[in-house]
Amino acid sequence: MTSASDWTIAPAMQPKPEDYDYDLNSALAAVVGVKAFVPADAFTAETLGTERAGNGVLIRSDGLVLTIGYLVTEAETIWLSLIDGRVVPGHVLAYDQVTGFGLVQALARLDLPALSLGKSSAAPIGEHIVIGGAGGRQKSLAARIVARQEFAGYWEYVLDEALFTAPAHPQWGGTAAIGPAGDLLGIGSLQLQQARENRPAEHLNMVVPIDLLKPILDDLLNFGRPNRPPRPWLGLYAAEVSDKLVVVGLANAGPAGRADLRPGDILVAIKDTPVRSLAEFFRRVWSLGDAGVEVPVTVYRDGRTLNLRLPSADRARFLKTQKLH
Repeated sequence: MTSASDWTIAPAMQPKPEDYDYDLNSALAAVVGVKAFVPADAFTAETLGTERAGNGVLIRSDGLVLTIGYLVTEAETIWLSLIDGRVVPGHVLAYDQVTGFGLVQALARLDLPALSLGKSSAAPIGEHIVIGGAGGRQKSLAARIVARQEFAGYWEYVLDEALFTAPAHPQWGGTAAIGPAGDLLGIGSLQLQQARENRPAEHLNMVVPIDLLKPILDDLLNFGRPNRPPRPWLGLYAAEVSDKLVVVGLANAGPAGRADLRPGDILVAIKDTPVRSLAEFFRRVWSLGDAGVEVPVTVYRDGRTLNLRLPSADRARFLKTQKLH
């Protein structure tokens, strides 16, 4: 992603106040910049870096900021950049592995409007929305919802129905998907490419729907994580390659690596049940029980079929916990 200071959205693609039935400038003032600093020995430092920058959205007047969790996981120091030029410290409250949401508490009075939570399930395909970035209209994008569908990420992550928006925001992490009522429909997570026949690929943003936050918000605030058993985590990265599920990497010191799973292995079955997609593979693993359950996996390696028994773990136990200074 580009830095927060050296770019603007092309004027023709910026949202215009007259096109919306709410106070656009007030809504965009709720979007803040998020800068996170992570210790070099943190579990996620190698894959996500030690300095991370993106966006967040003020969802309560007391300084509660919602963002995408990978920006703030294991962060020791958080700075929030506000529309009026102020920079204030923040503290990580929670990160939910299942949805991908993260919560940050501002440690100073903000005196800014907060965005109310909308109903993402009611937003139709084709709905015109704003993808809000920190910095107001120059850092925000007039967009539309182009799809609602399942999304599976190689890092053991599945959403039953993510939102996909176009055109893509260039600094997508933690952006606010603002609906026609001026409320929050979701949080920007990724940029993807969609192939189109005889045309250049279209860049899309994947947005985590806000409806996934509502059932877990109180738990995140009170306990730092949802009140549900942790899913089994294997510590593998997999991809769909030519109709096969291929292990493309392993988390350092993760359970799968310790059990002799290797990059290049083709994932064939879970407990003798064939798996053909990333989402199907992860859901089969999660269906076996809670974190710690043993996972029987059939793999194809160097012309041979092997049956491995992979231990699983609670991914959160590998992460540094936040300390309030």
